Amino acid sequence: MDDLSVRGGCHLVSADALANARHLIACESVTPARGPVFDMLEEMLGGLGFEVDRFTRGDGAVGSDEEAVENLFAIRRGAKGSPHFAFAGHVDVVPPGEGWASQPFGPEIRGDLLYGRGAVDMKGAIACMVAAVAEIPQVAGTISFVITGDEEGPALHGTRALIDRMRARGDIPDLCLVGEPTSVNRLGDMMKIGRRGSVNIWLEVEGTQGHVAYPHLADNPMPRMVAILAELDALELDQGTDWFQPSNLEITEFDVPNRAHNVIPGKATARISIRFNDQHTGASLSEKVIAIARKHGGTARPVISGEPFLTPPGAFSQMIAHAVRAETGIEPEASTTGGTSDARFLKALCPVIEFGLVNATMHKTDEAVAVDDLATLTAIYRRVALAALSAPDLSNSENTPT
Repeated sequence: MDDLSVRGGCHLVSADALANARHLIACESVTPARGPVFDMLEEMLGGLGFEVDRFTRGDGAVGSDEEAVENLFAIRRGAKGSPHFAFAGHVDVVPPGEGWASQPFGPEIRGDLLYGRGAVDMKGAIACMVAAVAEIPQVAGTISFVITGDEEGPALHGTRALIDRMRARGDIPDLCLVGEPTSVNRLGDMMKIGRRGSVNIWLEVEGTQGHVAYPHLADNPMPRMVAILAELDALELDQGTDWFQPSNLEITEFDVPNRAHNVIPGKATARISIRFNDQHTGASLSEKVIAIARKHGGTARPVISGEPFLTPPGAFSQMIAHAVRAETGIEPEASTTGGTSDARFLKALCPVIEFGLVNATMHKTDEAVAVDDLATLTAIYRRVALAALSAPDLSNSENTPT
């Protein structure tokens, strides 16, 4: 559809992943997303018989962690109600930046690619989810959409608020597929069955400012901060597991607010970031760092972004692998590499796996998705959903996330 102002009937648009993607991309939705992009998605899903629940969390100032975030939970119940299969994702995007060859929120097809912010991460995948469901009849099982407007931001009032809402409603899925762009070189070559956890820790050492020629009248905090960082940098947290790479601790900031060459500074600060596997928790690592900082006269303030999770290979991963093989002829690698996603929250509800488009251009200028990949991903999602909805037992312990 070239004229994005003409929707042509939501039920028609919903069955066309390319049209869906263009409509969603055209709704500017830099994180935290609200309003038009949710209007569009509600119209698409409403036309497919979904009951749509939209709500907002957060009441802080614009630009703050408490800024208002919109979320959407949509559900279409079958006659028996179960099994319940959920698609999950986000419609917020990172700022487009400068240097685009076309308008970042003016979706444009050039050659075999659809360009626009969110084409890959992850409005394209959501467009495919909607198109896949449009061709699935209302059968015994239940399908839902768990969509947030705050995945790229602080993620305080996004999927976590959705989980609270779903629990209050009593709508807990048996399986959840998150449409993050997991493919690396070609569509279908990788799915994520787990992710490492993440904790950022702010370090501080207080001293006493003074003149460098009179050190006995001052207290330089830098040697103590250097000692803290040296001990932290020397830690070997683990050697990895069967499914996870070794945990890593990285020093990401070291700052001494001192512009004068002849002044002993009064304070030194630093920040570390730890990505950790399932041999640790955010709390256990925080306690270790706090103890090291305290030993050298410093303090540590941790912020845990997410815990690690693993959905062990089993029936769910086999559903996805079978669908990928059927549509692409390749075998997806089961991986836990990369950063975090909202799957770190959703794993509290049910087994969760991430699978989506090729991630080469996500967050980049001229973000783009192959038009053919949208059709292929739609077919894969349709196969996975149909397999999940017809599965006789989704409570298999091998699918239990850790």
